[in-house]
Amino acid sequence: MQARSRRWFAAVAVAAAVLGCVGTPETGGDNSRSSALPAPPDPADNPTTPAKAALGKKLFFDPRLSGDGSMACQGCHYRHLGWTDGLALSRKVGGGMNTRHTPSVYNTGYYTSWYWDGRAKTLEGQVTAAWKAQIGADPARAAAVIAAVPAYQAEFQAVFGVAPNAENTAQALAAFLRTLNSGESPWDRYAAGDKTAVSADAAAGYELFVGKAGCAGCHKPPLFSDSQFHNVGLEAGKANPDPGRFAVTKDATDMSAFKTPSLRSVAISGPYFHDGSASSLDAAVRYMASGGKADANKSGLLVDRKLADREIAQLLAFLDTLTSHERFTPPTLP
Repeated sequence: MQARSRRWFAAVAVAAAVLGCVGTPETGGDNSRSSALPAPPDPADNPTTPAKAALGKKLFFDPRLSGDGSMACQGCHYRHLGWTDGLALSRKVGGGMNTRHTPSVYNTGYYTSWYWDGRAKTLEGQVTAAWKAQIGADPARAAAVIAAVPAYQAEFQAVFGVAPNAENTAQALAAFLRTLNSGESPWDRYAAGDKTAVSADAAAGYELFVGKAGCAGCHKPPLFSDSQFHNVGLEAGKANPDPGRFAVTKDATDMSAFKTPSLRSVAISGPYFHDGSASSLDAAVRYMASGGKADANKSGLLVDRKLADREIAQLLAFLDTLTSHERFTPPTLP
């Protein structure tokens, strides 16, 4: 086994220990193919079942959950865009834009906090908050709308033993989200021993990723995120900088620090960064490789790596191999 493969599987073993879980995750909502990722943690108070996830899948695609009935959760999270919306800033129900880029919900079950600033401590809490803020709904009212649909009423009774309410609706949505996990990517196949799975440039890009480019300092395999918060200089010089993690912790060292996103399927999930300011992956990689803009709180991990254009191209080739293509069938709504 080559050194890069040994490093890869060592990282997988560490991730399994850190996440406290092993096994094969459900992937893409419909798929159970193997992945380098261990299974995501399953909370004791909301264990995932196929029936619960199937119910949550319908709710995720149902615009009746929104304040005006016009916007489903899926309206900001498209599968072909890596479960983002392709916009620099996320939309608000009824028009207007938010101040941050829509984060992907791909592999969201692996995180320990949610939103760019980590203010949600559970996935169920994030679902409820997004329900209110992003799609303008009162959870109790929306649950009542769902309860008026006979097929939903029957399905909730079968899954939860009670009628739809705000809590169990959020639980069903969270259960579905925990199934949106990466399948086997070309890089996973390469690391497992299939030397035909990626190009020579992509393999060289991985060596840069874990070496000279320093990317793995924050984007740790196999999730390609450390789930921590870092200031990368994007708010430097702004009249009203986004406080990021500071808004949650009130710790001055967290000013304008944002959560490290996973790089799984990053090639299809642009624009990039918390503010959507990088319109292409090439621009995002070049910004990070250059060390970013000067900022008093900028992470010490971000320095000018002095990469040549060919090295940038090799990094991009590697990142492209982190895209997996899972089967996914949109639900039929009742």
